[in-house]
Amino acid sequence: MTLMIGLTGGIASGKSTVSNMFKEMDITVIDADVEARLAVEKGAPAYLKIVEEFGREILLENGEIDRQKLGSIVFHQEEKRLLLNQIVHPEVRKRMLEKMETAKSLNEAAIVLDIPLLFESKLTYMASKTLLVYVDKEIQLERLMSRNQLTLEEAEARIKSQMPLSEKVKLADGVINNNGSIEDTKKQLLKVLAHWGVKANNSL
Repeated sequence: MTLMIGLTGGIASGKSTVSNMFKEMDITVIDADVEARLAVEKGAPAYLKIVEEFGREILLENGEIDRQKLGSIVFHQEEKRLLLNQIVHPEVRKRMLEKMETAKSLNEAAIVLDIPLLFESKLTYMASKTLLVYVDKEIQLERLMSRNQLTLEEAEARIKSQMPLSEKVKLADGVINNNGSIEDTKKQLLKVLAHWGVKANNSL
């Protein structure tokens, strides 16, 4: 029986770091962000709907979607963000389910579904266990400003567009506190996996 692990976090919480640790252990990771990018590639059904709803001004010269321009619209207008999610999420789910079925058919011990908005999008039904990567708000802000070259106001707007990590802690089956070192994060991950009966192929 394959254990489906829903991995989530908040923006700049270090979820990608944990996702990479799973990959190092030879555990299949299906990344919702990657699938979302593929779902809105030029000519794809979701791409056509986005252009229809948001207009051609959100396109780059080569016809691809200008993510920054679209991001600046949806981060400050909730109804636009909800509209975008209604277009993209069903396509992403479809793509992820296809990959899940393929991995399951290979009888893999565990499959990780890397979904940033796992709780917000009510996608927990796709996972047997949910794992949250948590950081304190101050560290999250600091990392986001530094990583994306954002002002405090811009960083706060992005964080506020998601459910607070403190609320996600109450919903998750397992929590990794990512305030410390990478070594500390690895130890916590291995402990959670051992508790869930998942043996890693490669010891970190």
